[in-house]
Amino acid sequence: MSDIRDPEVTIASPVNGEVIDLADVPDPVFSSKAVGDGFGIKPVSGNVVSPVDGTVIMVADTGHAIAFETDSGLEVLLHLGIDTVQLKGEPFALKASLGDRVRVGQSIGTMDLDAILKKGKSTTSIVVFTNTDTRLVSLKVTLGMVDAGKPAARAEVTNEAASGSEAAPAEASTDPASDSASGSPDQPTPAAQRPAAASSADDGLTGLDATARDIIAGIGGADNVRSVIHCITRLRFYLKDESLADDAAVTESADVIDVARAGGQYQVVIGPKVAQVYNAVVKQLPQGSGEDAPEEEERERPTTFVGWMKYGFSSLIGVITGSMIPIIGVLAASGILKGILALLTYYKVVGDETDTYKFIDAMSSSMFYFLPIIVGFTAARRLGANPIVVAIIGGVLCFPTLVAMSNPKGEGYHVIAQLGKTVFNADFFGIPVALPTGREGMAYTSTIFPIIVAAWLASRLEPWLERWIPAVIQSMFVPLLEIFIVSALILVVFGPIVMFFSGFIANGINSIITFNYVFAGLVIGALYQSLVIFGLHWAVIPIIAAQLASSGGGESRINAIVSATMIAQGAGALAIWVKSKNPRIRQLAGPATISAMCGVTEPAMYGLNLKYGRVFITASIGGAVGGLLTGLFNVNMWGFTGAFVGFPSFISKQGIDSSFTGFWIASLATVIVGFLCTYFFGFKESDFDAEREVKKVRLGRREPVAE
Repeated sequence: MSDIRDPEVTIASPVNGEVIDLADVPDPVFSSKAVGDGFGIKPVSGNVVSPVDGTVIMVADTGHAIAFETDSGLEVLLHLGIDTVQLKGEPFALKASLGDRVRVGQSIGTMDLDAILKKGKSTTSIVVFTNTDTRLVSLKVTLGMVDAGKPAARAEVTNEAASGSEAAPAEASTDPASDSASGSPDQPTPAAQRPAAASSADDGLTGLDATARDIIAGIGGADNVRSVIHCITRLRFYLKDESLADDAAVTESADVIDVARAGGQYQVVIGPKVAQVYNAVVKQLPQGSGEDAPEEEERERPTTFVGWMKYGFSSLIGVITGSMIPIIGVLAASGILKGILALLTYYKVVGDETDTYKFIDAMSSSMFYFLPIIVGFTAARRLGANPIVVAIIGGVLCFPTLVAMSNPKGEGYHVIAQLGKTVFNADFFGIPVALPTGREGMAYTSTIFPIIVAAWLASRLEPWLERWIPAVIQSMFVPLLEIFIVSALILVVFGPIVMFFSGFIANGINSIITFNYVFAGLVIGALYQSLVIFGLHWAVIPIIAAQLASSGGGESRINAIVSATMIAQGAGALAIWVKSKNPRIRQLAGPATISAMCGVTEPAMYGLNLKYGRVFITASIGGAVGGLLTGLFNVNMWGFTGAFVGFPSFISKQGIDSSFTGFWIASLATVIVGFLCTYFFGFKESDFDAEREVKKVRLGRREPVAE
C-alpha cells in the first residue's frame, strides 16, 4: 500500500493569466503529456512566482525553465513560453538558484512578454510534473483566469515510486473523458519503466553512457549526426539522413520518453536528465558535433514555374530575415544616437569640428558603415557558411583602399569603360570592375545585398573545397581559397549586378514618393502593417537600412511613413484599454499600447488588433492619415528607430526643422484618428468572447523549432 506523505499538493499559478488544459498548449510534446501531466497558462504579466513549496532542482542556463521538488517528491517543471530556448535567455531574469528553498507565491524572477512576442514566440507557459508516472495519483486543474500565487491545480501524490502494473495512473479532471493511461499514444510509457535497448556490442557502458550509445545507434550511428543541441527536455539532432533513424529503437532506450521530427531536427525527449544525457552523447560523437547547426534545406521542391518563383521568393525573404533580425536592435540604437548627436550639435553643446563630435559620430555611424562585415557574419550563420570567413569578405568590400579607389574626387581615380550608367573604374587581372562611387567614394560600405550573395556563394563553395582538399591542410587552404574566390566573384560579377537591381528598386520607390509623397504616404500608411502579417516587410527593411547608411543621403522617407503605422497599431490597442471592461483584455492592452508606441507592434497586432472585431482595420485608418500628413509636411527621417521613442531620428544634421515638427503633428493625428475609429467602430465587448486564431506567417525557414 502506498505511503502517502502529502495526500494533496496545491499547485499555484506561476503568473497572472488564464489557466488552460495541457491539451491546448501549442507544443505536441507537452500537449501529448510525453513529459508529464500538468496545465498551461497564458500570461498577462511578466512577474513569475514559485508554483509550489519545495527545493529548486534545476535552472536552465537560458532562464526559460526551472524545476522544483516538493517535500512529497513531486517534480514540477515550469517552462516559460514556447520555442523560447532559442532566445538565449534575453527575455528572462530568474533569481532563484539551484538548491534554494522556495515558498508558493514567492517571486522567483520575471519574463519579458513583449520581447518574447517580438521574436515571434508564444508566451504560453507550462507547468508539468516530470515524475507523473511514479508520484502523481490524480490532478484537478481549475481552468480560467487566476492571479499569480493563487491555486490553479491540486495534485494527489504518492510517496512510493510506482512501477509496472503497480503504478497508479494519473487522472486529470479538466476533461470529462480522462486521458489514456501510461503507454498510450497520448502518454508514452515512461522511460523508467522500459529496459535499455540491447547493445550490439558488449562495450561495458552503463547508465547514461549506455543510454547515449543506444540513442546514437538508433539514429543511424555517429556518422549520421551533423550536430546535436539540447533544450530543457529534448536532445535535438541534425541528421544527415533522417530515414536511417529508427524511432522504435530510440524510444526503447533507457531514459527516453518519446521522439519527434520537426523543423529539420530529430528530437529525442528525455526530460530532466537531458543535460546529462547530452554530455554523454557528445562524448561519443566526433569533436564539434555538440554545436549549433545550420538549418536543413527544404526537401520538398516545387515542380512548376510559379511554384519555383514562390519558393525562391520565400527562401530569399527567409535569408534576409535571418540575416537582419540579429542586428535590428543595434541599427535602432545607432539611429537614435545619430539623432541625439544632431540635437547636441543644434543646441551647440558639441561643435561639429570637435574631437567629441567625431568620437560620437564614429559610435553612431560604424554600424552603418561596416554593414557588410556585420551582415556577412549573420548571413553566414543563417546559410551555414563560416561566419568569420564571410565577415572577412565583408571587410574586403569596405576596405579603405577600395573606398579610395571608388572616390571620383580622389587621386588616381580613373574610368576604364562605361556601360549605360555603370562606370568601370578599376580592373582585376585586366577584367573591368565597377566599384560603387557615391559622393566621396563608398565601394561596398553600408551595403547589405552583395554580402548576402557572398554568404550564399560561400555556403556552396565551402563544402566543395572540404571534399577536395586534404584534411591536414583544410584549416589554412579552405579559408584562403574561399576568401579569394568569393571576393573576386563579388567584385567582378555579382556585386555590380546586385547593386544595379537593388538600386533600381530603391530608386523606383523613391521616385513614387517624390512624384506624390502625399498619396504614397496615404497608401503605405494604410497597408504597411499588412505586409508585416505576411513577413513581406523584410524585403523593405534592407532598403531602408541602405538608404540610412548611404554616404550621399543618410535619410529615408519610407521609414518616416512606417513610423506612423507603428503608432497607429498602438492607438488601436489604447482604445481597447480605455473602452473594454474585460480585465484580461485590459491587462493585455496596456503593455501592448506602450510597446507599439515604442516601435514594437507585434504584441498589439497579434495579441489584440487582429484577433478581435475590426481593430486592425480601424487602426490602419489612423496609419493612413499619419502617412498622408507625413507626406503633406514632407517629413524626412535620418535614423532607423520610429514611433515616439524614435523622435531623435527626425532631427537632421542641421538640427530641428520641419521634419521634426511634421513628425509630431502626423504622429498625434495618427493617435487621435486611430483611437477614435477603434473606440467607436473597431469592436464590441462581445467580440472578446470569440477570438480569431491568428498566426504570424513566416516566409522562408529561419530557425528550427525549439522549446
